Amino acid sequence: MSHDDTTALAALTTQVRLLSDRAAIAELCDRYVRHLDKDRHNDDWFDAVFTDDVHLTFPMGEYKGVEGLADFQRMARTTFERTHHIGSNYTIELDGDRAGVRAHLTAVHVKRGEEPTAHFDIGGHYEAEAVRTPAGWRIRRFVFDLVWSAGDPDLRHS
Repeated sequence: MSHDDTTALAALTTQVRLLSDRAAIAELCDRYVRHLDKDRHNDDWFDAVFTDDVHLTFPMGEYKGVEGLADFQRMARTTFERTHHIGSNYTIELDGDRAGVRAHLTAVHVKRGEEPTAHFDIGGHYEAEAVRTPAGWRIRRFVFDLVWSAGDPDLRHS
């Protein structure tokens, strides 16, 4: 193999890894919102999305580590009958085994005891830090910035 061929192969290998990492991180972000809706009644999905030391920041509070995440999920389960989250417009900046992610997030929350027509909706964007782990990419930090809301914003338990 010539020097030019070796150089071209190395560049191609690097490009494939970058594309593969971007796809894996976008899938990680999608997996997070799918679990919020589909698996909201159990906590056995956390290790498929987050590091053990995850730090999440939302307008209603901060949640640190898996225990904090479990508390956040319990609050969501007891407040809402159903949820529907949509993530989009991922901007992923790779830096070796770390990545910064910026994305949009929209969510519909149907409160317990309410008809689906009575809901609280939010939209905004988030910034996250993802890290490569032996199990694949995981979210270590997640900060949600609320841009708009509609419906009943009272999130207290009924």
